[in-house]
Parts: sequence; structure tokens; C-alpha cells
Amino acid sequence: MTDLQTVLLVTVIAGSATGLGALPLFFRKRFSHRTYDSALGLAAGIMIAASVFGLILPGLEDGTLREVIFGVFLGRVALLVGNRLIPHLHTHYLGLFGEGPSRPRTDDETSNLRKAILIGGAITLHNAPEGLAMGVAFASGLEEVAFFLAIIIGIQNVPDGFAFAIPIGETGISNPRVLLYTTLSGLIPQVLAAAFGFGLVSVSVGIFPIAAGFAAGAMIAVVFREMVPMSHGHGYADAATMAFLIGFVILLIVEEVLG
Repeated sequence: MTDLQTVLLVTVIAGSATGLGALPLFFRKRFSHRTYDSALGLAAGIMIAASVFGLILPGLEDGTLREVIFGVFLGRVALLVGNRLIPHLHTHYLGLFGEGPSRPRTDDETSNLRKAILIGGAITLHNAPEGLAMGVAFASGLEEVAFFLAIIIGIQNVPDGFAFAIPIGETGISNPRVLLYTTLSGLIPQVLAAAFGFGLVSVSVGIFPIAAGFAAGAMIAVVFREMVPMSHGHGYADAATMAFLIGFVILLIVEEVLG
């Protein structure tokens, strides 16, 4: 079994990749809806492929179909409960771009800090299940699966970070702080969830199939409940769909290369 120090190091690297998505803001202040919707589509395609090749299939290899299916539906229910309990704001409520109609008001000029906290809540919901799956995989002795998960989650975190950085940047926060907050949005939930998953195995052996299904169910639910609707609401559905397919193919190539 891998030691906790290695788990934390790997998840820190994967989680920190979210910050790479904020780097374009240092070179450009405004982005079109087409660019933003394509980034969402790209992240969604990677997430779906990661759910299948990085979670569901390894879960089936290590456990039973019933365990994986149970985990998938458990992940969906957990995301639904999280959406109810954790205050968060979907990014399409903010005026993010230099085009289109003006943004609708939310609660009579919600403060910039509150907006950042609310968006951060949504990102936390997205990233925690991924960290959980990595931690459980490492603790279950599935190092190859865990490292594969870390790679594909790191790749997915880049466009995910871009989708997070734009609305945070529009609150007037400086670019270095946007970079910091974007990095932390992936780093903190994934590292904490990985540590929790790693410790969980010590009291419940053989839970990787359920945990993998859980993470996959939560990620798939995020894609179809939030990312697809958000990327198809501005007239650029074709661009978002193509980006989705590109993201899916990128993970196919990664899976084939890593074997």
C-alpha cells in the first residue's frame, strides 16, 4: 500500500493543475462566450471519459457490477444533497463577457466576496469525488489506477480551472489572486478528499469499486446537470459539442498511451 505522503504529493500536483486554467487571464481580460462554452465542453468530455476509463472500468475489474452501480447512484444522490446543502452559484448568473445582454442581478448586488465563495462551493462539489477516488485507489493497492486517475484528473483540471477563473476575475480581484484562488479551488478539496479516502480504507477494506462508482456518478451528474446546460445556452452548442468530443478523444489517447 502506498504511504499517505505519496498520496498527498500526487493529489497536490493534480489539484494544482487547476491553476493553469487561470493563466490566460494574464494575457487577456475578456473572453467570448464561444471560448468559454468550448472550455466547458472540453472539460465535460474529459470528465465523462475519466468517469468511464479511469473509474468505472477499474472499479469493475476490482469489484462487482452491483458495487459499481450502487456507487454510481450513491454519487448522484450525494451531489444532489450537496447542491441542496452547500450554497453555490452557477457561473451563468454572472456578467462574464464583453458581449451579449447585461447580467441579471442576484439579491440586489451580491458582494464580490460572496460571489467568489458561492462559485467556490460549486467547484468544491465537482472536485471532492475525484480526490476521494484517488485516495481510495492508492490505499487499496491499485497504484497504477491511482496514478492514471491523477494524470487524467490533472488534465481535466486545466479547462475546469479556466471555467472557474473567468467569473472570479470578473469580480475585480487581481490576476495573481485569481491564480491563487483557482489553484486552491482544485487543490484543497481534492487533497482533503484523497486523505479521507485513504484513511477510509483502513476501516473498510475493498471499497474501491463503490468509491470509483461514487466519483463517476458525481462527475457524470455534474456534466449533465450543470456543464452541458451552461455550455449550450449562448448559441454556441456546436462549438461546445465539438470541444466535448475533443476532450473525450484526448482521454482515449491518454488511456491508450498509458495502457
